[in-house]
Amino acid sequence: MPVVVVESPAKAKTINKYLGSDYTVLASYGHVRDLPPKDGSVDPDHGFEMTWEVGADSKKHIKAIADALAKDNALILATDPDREGEAISWHLEETLRKRRAIKKDTPVSRVVFNAITKAAVTQAMQNPREVDQPLVDAYLARRALDYLVGFNLSPVLWRKLPGARSAGRVQSVCLRLIVEREMEIEAFKAREYWSVTAELETPRGQAYSARLVSLGGKKLDRFDIPNETEASLAVQAVTSRDLVVQSVEAKPASRNPSAPFMTSTLQQEASRKFGFGARQTMSTAQRLYEAGYITYMRTDGIDMAPEAIEAARAEIETRYGANYVPGSPRIYKNKAKNAQEAHECIRPTDMSLDASALGRLEADQRKLYDLIWKRTLACQMEGARLERTTVEIGSADGQVGLRATGQVVLFDGFLKVYEEGRDDVLAEEDDDKRLPQIAQGEAAPKRAVTPEQHHTQPPPRYTEASLVKRMEELGIGRPSTYASIVTTIQEREYVRKDKNRLIPEDKGRIVTIFLLNFFRKYVGYEFTAHLEEELDEISAGDLDYREVLARFWRDFSAAIAETSELRISEVLDKLDAALAPQLYPEREDGSDPRACPLCGDGKLHLKTSRSGGFVGCSNYPECRYTRPIGGGEDGNGGDRVLGVDNGDEISLRSGRFGPYVQRGEATEDNKKPPRASLPKGWSADAMDLEKALMLLSLPREVGKHPEDGQPISANFGRFGPYLMHQKPDEAKPVYANLKDPDDVFEIGMNRAVELIDHKRANPGRGRGAAAKPLRELGEHPEKGSAINVMEGRYGPYVKWEKVNATLPKDVDPQSVTLEQAVALIDEKAAKGGKKAPARKKKA
Repeated sequence: MPVVVVESPAKAKTINKYLGSDYTVLASYGHVRDLPPKDGSVDPDHGFEMTWEVGADSKKHIKAIADALAKDNALILATDPDREGEAISWHLEETLRKRRAIKKDTPVSRVVFNAITKAAVTQAMQNPREVDQPLVDAYLARRALDYLVGFNLSPVLWRKLPGARSAGRVQSVCLRLIVEREMEIEAFKAREYWSVTAELETPRGQAYSARLVSLGGKKLDRFDIPNETEASLAVQAVTSRDLVVQSVEAKPASRNPSAPFMTSTLQQEASRKFGFGARQTMSTAQRLYEAGYITYMRTDGIDMAPEAIEAARAEIETRYGANYVPGSPRIYKNKAKNAQEAHECIRPTDMSLDASALGRLEADQRKLYDLIWKRTLACQMEGARLERTTVEIGSADGQVGLRATGQVVLFDGFLKVYEEGRDDVLAEEDDDKRLPQIAQGEAAPKRAVTPEQHHTQPPPRYTEASLVKRMEELGIGRPSTYASIVTTIQEREYVRKDKNRLIPEDKGRIVTIFLLNFFRKYVGYEFTAHLEEELDEISAGDLDYREVLARFWRDFSAAIAETSELRISEVLDKLDAALAPQLYPEREDGSDPRACPLCGDGKLHLKTSRSGGFVGCSNYPECRYTRPIGGGEDGNGGDRVLGVDNGDEISLRSGRFGPYVQRGEATEDNKKPPRASLPKGWSADAMDLEKALMLLSLPREVGKHPEDGQPISANFGRFGPYLMHQKPDEAKPVYANLKDPDDVFEIGMNRAVELIDHKRANPGRGRGAAAKPLRELGEHPEKGSAINVMEGRYGPYVKWEKVNATLPKDVDPQSVTLEQAVALIDEKAAKGGKKAPARKKKA
């Protein structure tokens, strides 16, 4: 009875159901080995030999597979059909051989399937092969490159830029894209222009609008009406003339459907339509794949299996009619350069099942499956047939010309099912409106002529969708890496996401400018894309991975050696000069943009702290003026006076650790006036005098404890709002956390006493003591032990033994189901997080 090994327990359960009792199906729970996170795991001096280490949590899974092989002397490696899956199979075989669990007569085979269906799994079992060594070599090269960059470049950042977290081969290039876009936005100068629109009507009284396109016999370009005066003259020119329809031209047009999904396009569309992050999309798709509903979700291929095309065409005819099925199947050519990874597109495994037919799906899974199902059917449907109409209107003297455009959908085709979203739609794109019946030569009386002011807009900040699209265009990264890259730069606090837009933090900006100045080659778009192409050539068997590594390491190690000799002051001087246009924009009064606006004598200069970069005065500590890198052009970082209290100005200011309020100014006698940082969740834009005085009055005395008469006070600390109380005989005060920042100002004595007494009775809470669950969901259906919903420092999570899985932001902890919790726990375990031991047998 052969032993079949897959990655996850959910996948193992589904495959075991298809294979039956003739096979033993076990899970490896992802990778079983990795490079130890210490120096020397990759040795450039000895042919880039790698030291691998079996993870502590993986040992029990390896033992389970080895024990099974002792009874069943045949191993089938059935991990995912990509580089990562090939690498897991290679690691498994190597580890089992070292344990001597694989004997000389043990047959070892590798099978791959693009979908977890009975037909796909059965067919794969009939077509075994060996582990693909070129694919493994490409994995080894990528892993070694990422290790060499991370373990050599990150220490340079730690030494030269306090507060910097890490650098990565692709991560840093991705961060560069976001930072450079932000700098484009900051450097952007809006340009004014005007347009003129006339509301016209037909002789039958039907209204339509037309835009002024020529004036004085000359065609108008975008900026030809630069101001309100010119716009008024243009309006007068249109108003003073009679207009006639000069031509009506109707042209047939068509729209064809988009290709079926691959990894990057699925991430982009899920972001546009549902606001899903890349990680959320891939996690949800993983669960759909393991349940057997969709094909493999990490792919750069857009081709579809012939039997799937036929099934889609049959379903289209059944649901929508034969006129929606094109005469011949639509064939989409795969653009992937590397044939080894040119898997099939992401599609449903059964075209007849729409989302409503799958009853047990969670909300996110239902949305994503519906998206995939609709896109797949649409890609095989007839195109949409349109009629685009252009109406030219003008005056008899030829001085004024207007144009009206519109379109009519004659046949909806694929639009009946699906239309692809767009990242940033321009407001002026309005050619899809319908026009009334208009005839050439008829009069076009005016109802109104309206001028409208416009300003050019800066390029939009990246969303996760548009960032993935840009990385794909540049050839940076690969489908399986996009989600982790975008997530990593947010977890490193280099980038934050606000209203689905990615905004660089000061820390991320400093790191990028540092790398651009001292390691420009290694954050270059062309260099990174070329390296990806070489990795593709390795996986195709056309390049030796050690030669690629040697070539990279020769130049990279030299760059590291040069930079290690630099002093921090030299680094800051260079970064200060590079950032000068953003840090010190010209002031309206013509004064020196580097002059300190507080003391007037000092010069502003870039400085660093553990929280990132900031601008400070050279007269520190006599002058304590600071502002963030992204401060206002007026030189004060957007600071403002909120009001006056007892003769003191109360002001809102920006510091290296964020916005704060301050009473008065720094003087010789009062070098550090009273200050208070804004609590988490408080917006600087919403600050007023009343709120500022509330913050400056802290700590607030809630009242005297009824037992000892000592005060209970409320305040904000490093970890948020809290209560404090100290008995006369206690060496240290007792602190109790508050959940809501408003409680600092509103909590009453009864509740405060209750929280303090509870904390005093449970002193270990927060330092290892057991927390009380928010909800108890029951036992794990397969492995036993309780699953609970817990409240954590970073939000709610589900807990099973030693596995903690964070709840997605859109999942309510009060409504999470046991099934959802099990899926999250299994996913976390498969990713290599902490895994609990297998269920112990009952005595």
